[in-house]
Amino acid sequence: MAGTVPAGGVQTAAVTAPGAPAGQVAEAAAFNRKEFDAFLAEVRGEALQKGIKAEVVNTALAGVEPVMRIIERDRNQAEFKLSFATYRDRVITPANISRGQKLRDDEQALLRQVAQRYGVQPRFVLAIWGIETRYGAVKADVPLFHSLATLAFDRRRSAYFRNELFAALTMLDRGYIDHGTMKGSWAGAMGQPQFMPSSYLAYAEDFDGDGKRDIWNNRADVFASIANYLAKAGWNTAQTWGREVKVPPALQGRMGEFARDGKSGCRAIDQMTKDLPIAEWEKLGVRRTDGGELPKAQISGALVQPDGPGGASFLVYGNYRSVLRYNCAHHYALTVSLLADRLGDG
Repeated sequence: MAGTVPAGGVQTAAVTAPGAPAGQVAEAAAFNRKEFDAFLAEVRGEALQKGIKAEVVNTALAGVEPVMRIIERDRNQAEFKLSFATYRDRVITPANISRGQKLRDDEQALLRQVAQRYGVQPRFVLAIWGIETRYGAVKADVPLFHSLATLAFDRRRSAYFRNELFAALTMLDRGYIDHGTMKGSWAGAMGQPQFMPSSYLAYAEDFDGDGKRDIWNNRADVFASIANYLAKAGWNTAQTWGREVKVPPALQGRMGEFARDGKSGCRAIDQMTKDLPIAEWEKLGVRRTDGGELPKAQISGALVQPDGPGGASFLVYGNYRSVLRYNCAHHYALTVSLLADRLGDG
């Protein structure tokens, strides 16, 4: 996904998103109806102050209800609950590799055009596309305003999702999409690249020049939008993402010395070590998984251990942080990167 409980007297109510598929329908749950209605009224007022047309606001928010199943999903995301190996092996399967390589060959001309314009290698565009929606095969169909309103009302990441709710209203107000087809994932991510509304406004591209930034049905726009996102996140076409490595026990015991300074806005980035030249990591005993020496490239990298000490270790470069800006989770970014390696550029 590109691009995180009210207190008081509650009443129990069945909260179902109209039009949501059976798997997304919430069970009866406790919600403070008065507070939710006040929240929606506040959103309506702020949207009008922002210049969004009244008819757009009324249409978008009509009948919006909180969906408790969405809150449950937000508390139990796979990127944070599974081991890295389990997460990786669920995604990097022979079927997904084969499908991705076939699509790579089928869309080779288009992917090369996109790579030339944005400077992002095709394999990374394909890998993100494959992980987000299984190369466009998975169609997210949760009514967007129900999911965004639910998460904006929930206290855990209310500021983030409130901003996304207004971004979605802006999309509707500008005519980028009609209300009836404005559907996405449980967290509000849309289209084949799974862009949040704010990401759509900032990064979606009309690559074929037909006047639409169609990340739902147009592969040219899908590929270009993914590449544009990575490019604007600092992608360097002259580099890859990194590699799996071995960290010696002596260095493992000193990892605290290499903690990253400051806050980046992405917790996964902050959990990495600071960047050191590859030659420095070599001196500290870091080696390829086969025991061989690291590349002699004049670049810096950081160490990532998604499952902590004793698990797999990776030496990652600047492009890896660009993938984390797409989705701030090491399980996700490492799986994208490893799948890209398997797909290749053709």
